[in-house]
Amino acid sequence: MGQILEKFQGKQWRESQMRKITDKVFYRFKDETGKAYLKFEDLYIAVLLVYNDINKLLPGPHFDPPSKEEVRALMQECDMNLDGELDHEEFVKFVKRLTKDTFITVSQGLIITLAVAPTVALLTKRTTEGVPGVGKVVQKIPNAVYASLVTLTIVMFQKAAEAKAI
Repeated sequence: MGQILEKFQGKQWRESQMRKITDKVFYRFKDETGKAYLKFEDLYIAVLLVYNDINKLLPGPHFDPPSKEEVRALMQECDMNLDGELDHEEFVKFVKRLTKDTFITVSQGLIITLAVAPTVALLTKRTTEGVPGVGKVVQKIPNAVYASLVTLTIVMFQKAAEAKAI
């Protein structure tokens, strides 16, 4: 539960996660090519790697990467020195602008799950207390543990549904 609460720390958490992803991807290209900038072809591959990391590391739905046209248009906006290449800081700004809606979607999904699931858990606990056989077992489970188990189950069902959709 602590890891989930950590995700609600807000802007600093989002920025640190994106910085980790962008640094990892940028320095991978720098190490492989020896160049401290990304041309369009490398940038598009870098975008695919960034979205791959986002989909692996962040909770929530799968995010599709943008089209080449979208990347090209945003690259022109973020290329401050107009040299047709993005250096490290330009790349970081580029990725922030490219993924700004991603974190909103992730945050909304987490808030809905974490706010609704415990309420549903407590309502179902009260309902199942009258069921023969099951009711006595449910009554012995503390509310906090029961709510956590139901929340975990809901998150697992969400992940399974997302995996089927892909």
